Amino acid sequence: MSTTGIGTFTIRPLDPLKDAELLHSWVTHPKAAYWMMQDAKLPDVEREYMRIAAHEHHHAYLGLHEGRPAFLMEKYDPRYVELTGLYDPEPGDVGMHFLVAPTDRPIHGFTRAVITAVMDELFADPRTRRVVVEPDVSNKAVHALNEAVGFVPVREIDKPEKRALLSFCTREQFLAVRGVAV
Repeated sequence: MSTTGIGTFTIRPLDPLKDAELLHSWVTHPKAAYWMMQDAKLPDVEREYMRIAAHEHHHAYLGLHEGRPAFLMEKYDPRYVELTGLYDPEPGDVGMHFLVAPTDRPIHGFTRAVITAVMDELFADPRTRRVVVEPDVSNKAVHALNEAVGFVPVREIDKPEKRALLSFCTREQFLAVRGVAV
C-alpha cells in the first residue's frame, strides 16, 4: 500500500480471466499505443495474461486507487524476460512495465503518483536493488516520468518489437528524488 496526496494505492495479483475484460478496454485504448495491443481481441488479452501468470519470471498486478482499478503493473526478471542478452544484468535487477487506465476525468499528478506507487512496491522487496525499464525511444512522456522518479537513461537498444531506451533506477536514486536520506 502506498499513500500519496492523491490517495491510497494498493496492488494485487492480476486474475487473467476475471480482469481480462477490464484490461482489454485499457490496452486497446488509443492512449495505450505503446502497449502494442491496439488490435487485440478479448481472447488475445486473456491468453497474454494467462501466459504471464504461468511464467516463472514474469508477473502481472492490478493497481487500485482508493479501491478501484486504476493501473496495470508488470514485473519481470530481465535475465529471462524482455532483456535477455541485451544488457548485463546485475543481482537484484527487476524489470517493470506500467499502464495507467484511461479516464475521462484526469487528476493532475496521477500518473506520477502511480509510478511512485509501483516503485514503492518493487523496492518493498529487499532483494530489489535496481529497477530496469525499456520504453520505446519515442515515448517522451514516460521518459520524463521515469526521470522524475530517479531513472537514468543508459543507452538505446534494439528489441524485436521496438527501439527502446534502457534506463535504470537504484533504490538510492529513487529515495533521493523522494527526498529521503539514504
